[in-house]
Amino acid sequence: MSVSSRARPAAALVLVSTLAALGLGPAASPAVAADIPAGAGSYSDTRPPGTSGPTTNTGTPVTPKVTEAARNEPVPTNDWWSSLAFQRYGDNPYSTPMYGHPLTYQATSGGLEVGYPTTPAIVGEGRQYEYAHKADLTLGLTGLNSPDTKADSWSDWTVTPYWSDGARTLRTTIGHGLPFVYAKGSGGDARITTAGAPTVFADDGNVLGITVAGHHYALFAPTGSDWSVSGSTVTAGLGAKDYFSLALLPSTDALATYRKYAYSFVTGSEVSWSTDAGTVRATYRLTTQPQEGTETGTLQALYRHQWLHTTDALTPYTYVSPRGTMKVREATSFTTSQQASGVLPALPAAGGVDRARLKGYLDEAANAADPFSGATDTYWTGKALGRLAQLVPVADQIGEGATRDKLLGLLKGRLEEWFTAGGASEFSYDRQWKTLIGYPASYGSDTELNDHHFHYSYYVYAAAIVAQYDQAWAADSNWGSMVKTLVRDAANPSRTDADFPFLRGFDVYAGHSWASGHQGFAAGNNQESSSESTNLSAALVLWGSATGDTRLRDLGSYLLATESEAIAQYWFDADQEVFPSSYGHDTVGMVWGSGAAYSTWWTANPEEIHGINVLPVTGGSLHLAREKDAIRRNLAEMERENGGPAVEWRDILWEFEALADPAAAKAKWDAGGAGYTPEAGESRAHTYHWIATLDALGAPDATVTGSLPTSAVFSRNGVRVYAAHNFGATATTVTFSDGTTLDVPARSTATK
Repeated sequence: MSVSSRARPAAALVLVSTLAALGLGPAASPAVAADIPAGAGSYSDTRPPGTSGPTTNTGTPVTPKVTEAARNEPVPTNDWWSSLAFQRYGDNPYSTPMYGHPLTYQATSGGLEVGYPTTPAIVGEGRQYEYAHKADLTLGLTGLNSPDTKADSWSDWTVTPYWSDGARTLRTTIGHGLPFVYAKGSGGDARITTAGAPTVFADDGNVLGITVAGHHYALFAPTGSDWSVSGSTVTAGLGAKDYFSLALLPSTDALATYRKYAYSFVTGSEVSWSTDAGTVRATYRLTTQPQEGTETGTLQALYRHQWLHTTDALTPYTYVSPRGTMKVREATSFTTSQQASGVLPALPAAGGVDRARLKGYLDEAANAADPFSGATDTYWTGKALGRLAQLVPVADQIGEGATRDKLLGLLKGRLEEWFTAGGASEFSYDRQWKTLIGYPASYGSDTELNDHHFHYSYYVYAAAIVAQYDQAWAADSNWGSMVKTLVRDAANPSRTDADFPFLRGFDVYAGHSWASGHQGFAAGNNQESSSESTNLSAALVLWGSATGDTRLRDLGSYLLATESEAIAQYWFDADQEVFPSSYGHDTVGMVWGSGAAYSTWWTANPEEIHGINVLPVTGGSLHLAREKDAIRRNLAEMERENGGPAVEWRDILWEFEALADPAAAKAKWDAGGAGYTPEAGESRAHTYHWIATLDALGAPDATVTGSLPTSAVFSRNGVRVYAAHNFGATATTVTFSDGTTLDVPARSTATK
């Protein structure tokens, strides 16, 4: 444990009381530079000397680009629309393309570009498919020439951009799944500028149907107004009113249905979730307000990962998107129901593991001259923490208590160093961006607010393993408060926390996280390592279970179940219904707002492209086994692209194969298990334990789920093995969906 070298002002000590029990509520922000206590730990409110916070691409410090109304609200960076608030490029004070789906958007001085890309392009030597933003039209006001666009308000998956040039103001509300753009304007007439002269297919005064670039739109002005078409400019006077809207129609004959909801403006969006007996349910709800009339319903388009899991009625209307077909629902809400993805702190004990061999591998890791391999920054320290954390329950499982305790000591020591302000490594709170940044930072986690969910996942996971064996260490009054502060930054379940945004990295409607803090790309936002994102979800399940925090446990279950399906569909194309038929790959390394790419940020090596969405392999990786055919296609493509079996990341890919075919993975381990260099987040001990255990128990069987989030089922030659870990202080009985029950003693793993 490091000791702060900073003098801690007495005034800062009163902050302890404001952290009352240090749950997930907001912490006080001091008026002067101070270390902010958090239980036994602390974080600073001032960056270490010589470091940087968020900047433009040229290194100029940047603050959130929001209106006065939103000035004190935590900005949800790492979202599909973050470029509205985070100006990454000095010459673009508006936004980069934003992919709402089915519509795409880009803010300009004159208003909001709107597009509907329906034909994919295969680019990057065949590695990437994209439905790139191309404006069909621009929605604005006559004469509008705003010097910038700001974020005015937002909700779970909608945002309201704001324009003002002094004489005119415009607000539009846009969002995932919304076929409408809702506009409020003053100081000018409603103006739609089309990319080419539009074809009018319906004209009813204040309701106009036009076709632009083969796409059908309906324009809605206030009752009593009339649309006027002149070349590629369409205008309507607003009179004393301030509202108008636009809808993307799936066909011209849908106009009557869409017209019904033209003035029922969406004002907010919110997801709620619950878990019960191995089932995760989520309800996605829009709030609306009629601008005229009394209609409060609406239309919304569901992504594939959503409509696969809902029994709610859907219309025949559909849209094209980079995530496959979107289906339209006529209602303000819908509910999904999914099987929970079980998480174990480690695979259970199995007879196929050679304990003497495993002990040798454990000793190799625990007794290394530098167990942290020289790691200093947030990411590589996290990787090292994760590597060691995986070995703790493995050592405990074979009775190696001394090794277990040594590993726990290493984890505690390094976590406590990071969890104490003032040393060589610390976390610092940025009051302007309302975010917690670890220094030394890495991969733009400071200047671009990238990847917080990736980096912090390892810290929370390691802390959860410590909590499993030392509950006192994890208490709020001890080190648990710092763990929860990291959670508040990366995956805050609270919408009322004044110091951190709700679910910073996780896009609840898209079903997965985004990695870029600023979203400053023509292709929208992106995420490469979906598995490091689910590592945080699994860590929340374990931390919540180990500390009795059911709120965080259930949040983890919701995030994991949701992102698991998104990964299966959008990274692995499990049903072969998402990737364009012209795209020549069975998997992708990165998902973008506009599509996806067979690539990584740092290499074109197929092993990394395939492995980056597998690592780290943990007891939270079992969900990947649900799509065994996709695993087989994935690995077959890797070998084709690689010109043979994996060499560099062979351990990661063996472990991946073991989720579908344990015997094949075991044969590869047996043929070369000792003669390789483990991936930086892996160890021979963990890889051997993983492969040998699955070879004995069988692959995970996702068709059966348990009533406890920390349970799983395995199947070998038709024989199922049921496993569960009970973090509680009393024995419990787990009921599985096939009717099997399993009695699990307190603080133990049991199998049947």
